[in-house]
Amino acid sequence: MKNIIFKIFLSISLLLIYNCKAQNSSDYITFYNGVVPKLNTIAVNKTQFYGQNFSNFYNELLNKNITVVKLGYGYKEDPASKYYVLRLFFEDDDMWGAASDLNYQYPWISITFENEIPSQIKSMVMQNYGVWNNTFVQFFSNMKIEKIKFVGVNGYDSSDWSGK
Repeated sequence: MKNIIFKIFLSISLLLIYNCKAQNSSDYITFYNGVVPKLNTIAVNKTQFYGQNFSNFYNELLNKNITVVKLGYGYKEDPASKYYVLRLFFEDDDMWGAASDLNYQYPWISITFENEIPSQIKSMVMQNYGVWNNTFVQFFSNMKIEKIKFVGVNGYDSSDWSGK
């Protein structure tokens, strides 16, 4: 009797795990296929934003109905101590987790500015847990863009992580 109950429990558990993974996969693919084509329409004309204020580029994202969810920052070159790079992410924690669990690409944009990002970016990101908001929009609005790179836009299951 214990053996039968164990087999039933195991079967139900495996079925639930499989269904959850399939749902995560389906949800993530829907998300990815919704945002990446919009990003690719901007990527082909990205050079028009070089030398322009970030606000112009951000308005283009908004015009394409692209929602920034998270941000990160980084160095222009490594090793360095000055921040020049802003990274914009479009997936929430659940989608990020699904992409990681399934080994799928997640789209993001890397923006390098002409001038250093003020050092207060560290405390701002920590205070807001990396969640994008209007404070960041204002903070970056007048910064001039040097270059833009779109990453993770080569297909959700592609092994090609090269940027556009």
